[in-house]
Amino acid sequence: MKQKPVFIILGILAGLNILAWIAVLELSFTQYLEVTFFDIGQGDSIFIETPENHQILIDGGPTSVILEKLGEEMSFWDRTIDLIVLSHPEHDHIAGLIEVLKRYKVENILWTGVLRDTAEYREWQKLINEEGAQIHIAQAGQKINCSKFDSEQLKFNLDILYPRENLAGKEVANTNNTSAILHLVYGENSFLFTGDAYQSVERELIDKGIEIESDVLKVGHHGSKTSTASEFIEKVSLEIAVISVGKDNSYGHPHEEVLAILAKYGTNIVRTDLNGDIKFLCNFQSLKLKSQD
Repeated sequence: MKQKPVFIILGILAGLNILAWIAVLELSFTQYLEVTFFDIGQGDSIFIETPENHQILIDGGPTSVILEKLGEEMSFWDRTIDLIVLSHPEHDHIAGLIEVLKRYKVENILWTGVLRDTAEYREWQKLINEEGAQIHIAQAGQKINCSKFDSEQLKFNLDILYPRENLAGKEVANTNNTSAILHLVYGENSFLFTGDAYQSVERELIDKGIEIESDVLKVGHHGSKTSTASEFIEKVSLEIAVISVGKDNSYGHPHEEVLAILAKYGTNIVRTDLNGDIKFLCNFQSLKLKSQD
């Protein structure tokens, strides 16, 4: 009889252990998508974690600060990233990704393959050749599906809208205008990532009848007046504009013309120079800034 309390305690502990494992298993799939626009100075870097815990990094900013940011978002034992995307090989997008390649195992790399005659570009080429990752050349019409579910509501899709042609190995006058433009769709939520593409590319998307309507827009070229045409903003029909920009940058970004266009359409504007890291939390039906109620 004296042993009975021991069995009761063991039974309780076993039950708690089962509940703990159930909790761990449930963590392997959540209904939430997280999209974080890192405050990494004058550049772009966007971290996406899907409901099935796939991790995607779009651009890496101009410095190794990206490593600190990833350390805040990823578990310390997690040294693998499913996909990194280089929108275009300019310093403020590529430099941080070089540091990421040195410290993380990357499964897939998506970029345009355009040529650039810089030391950073040569280092990038060297590292992606050594990485052993699957290399994908971005071209309109491709779709990345990071979900095992057949339900359209549950699917996470990343559609490539631009460039319209395969640019691998080609020299271009302006790499900004070769930016890979991506459209993320999760349930009823959507994000549009435009790199540094100019207004001419924005108008090309409109003229081609490409679906660009989105809830959240990553404003092109850090708020430069080279991007964000009024007709483009009208077509995107966005709710929130994110401007990734450094404090006191020498370019005067974001330009007043861009802010005026966004204000004209009643857009909620958030900026990394003013708001720091900008994180969205999405379920199937809605999204919100994580810091907001």
